[in-house]
Parts: sequence; C-alpha cells; structure tokens
Amino acid sequence: MLVAIDVGNTNTKFSVWDGEAWRAQWRISTDTSRTADEYAPWLYQVMQLADLSFADLSACIISTVVPQALFNLRNLSRRYVGAEPMVIGEGGLDLGIEVRIEKPREAGADRLVNAVGAFVQYGGPAIVIDSGTATTFDIVGADGAFEGGVILPGINLSLQALHEHAARLPRVEIRDPGCVIGYDTVSAMQSGIYWGSIEMIEGLCRRIRDEYGKPMKTIATGGVASLFEGAFPTIDHFDQDITSRGLLEIFRRNGGAL
Repeated sequence: MLVAIDVGNTNTKFSVWDGEAWRAQWRISTDTSRTADEYAPWLYQVMQLADLSFADLSACIISTVVPQALFNLRNLSRRYVGAEPMVIGEGGLDLGIEVRIEKPREAGADRLVNAVGAFVQYGGPAIVIDSGTATTFDIVGADGAFEGGVILPGINLSLQALHEHAARLPRVEIRDPGCVIGYDTVSAMQSGIYWGSIEMIEGLCRRIRDEYGKPMKTIATGGVASLFEGAFPTIDHFDQDITSRGLLEIFRRNGGAL
C-alpha cells in the first residue's frame, strides 16, 4: 500500500491507498521538530484503528511546503515503511504537467499537486480553491498545465490576526450567523468572516473567469472549504481528496507500483 503525505503549514495529512481505494486518512499538526520515532507510534495507533499496520505499507510519496519537515518524514518512510519516498520537487520527479508561470521553481508543491489531482478528476480549464493557512486560487489549463493563480491569507489566519491585534475582539467560531448585519460583536465578526469570505471567493472567481476568457470549472478543497459547502453558486465541486489524488497520480506517472 501507498502512504501519501501532504505537509501543509498547519496540518499534515496522511492517506493510505490500497491499490483500489483510499483506506484511511488522518491529520496531525505540522511540527518540524517531530522526529520519525515520534511520528511512528502515532501512525501505528491510528493505522490499527483502520485494521492496518506498517507491514501493509510498501511505498511513500511526500509533498511539503515546509522544507524543515522533510528530513524527519523521509526517515519515517525509510525506517517504518521500508521505502525511499518520492518527494515532489526532488530527484527529477515528473509531475506530467507544464508549469506556465514566469518562475516555475516558485510554484508551491501543494499547488502543483492540486493541479494534477483536479485535472485527473475534472479536466480543465479549472480554478482550484484550496482553503488552508493560505487561500489559493490555482488555474489549470485545458491540457492540465499549471497557469498561475492568486494567494491570500487564509480564513483562520485572518481571524487570528483580528483577535491578536484588536484588544477587545474575541476568538469566534466560523459559521453562518444567520444574518449579514451583526447585532453583537460575535455575530458581527462571524458575519464578516463568513459572508466576507464568500463574497471574496465569488468576486475573485468572477474576475479570473473574465480575464481567462473561457468557461472554467471551479473546485474547492482544503480543511476550511467544507464550512462553506452549499453557500457558493459559483463552485461546481467540493472535493477533499484533490491533493491525495494528485499525489497518487504523480506516483503512478513515475513508475510507482504496489
């Protein structure tokens, strides 16, 4: 079986593919100081809950936007999976797509993997919206190429900044307050972050489509996206497996076998 590891700035996602389907997926907070021997007991326990063990694993692929986390995850794969991992952006790994931006090396591994995963499932042209520590809008061409996008602070990051830099504003839950006009501080903040995020995403998608000049599918993914499911008329698909699917496809394109 394959373990696909997606390292984000806030969380790291582990997904296990058994050759036919995703058997299990788990998230753990991203911590660059966590060693391979600290990852192992946690992974051992959650795999047991899914009737899996290290003996079931035979391959590993890693995508990370946190370079400092790679050393320990590489060691985790070597020691406990018994395999040298494929790493996005290293060792001449072929993503199978063209990167059509001015400085291709600057494209984040997560954005490229999302482009692959979205194109495999939905085709292109497409906008892939990934809501995490940052919110990214990635443009996938008709042929699957990565063609650029938009990056802005994520919803939780915006809320954290608001709480930390405004002395009397509390932390609030992200949810639909049931109104646009807030009649107390909490509902006013919830309205701002919920409806403000919706309008921002709708507005940017509209501007992207106008500038691109062609019909585009819109796919939303990431840990925060599910909070807005059903609220966006402009989003065609909510899909939490975009990144895992992209990693699986890149594994296959580079001769990976189970």
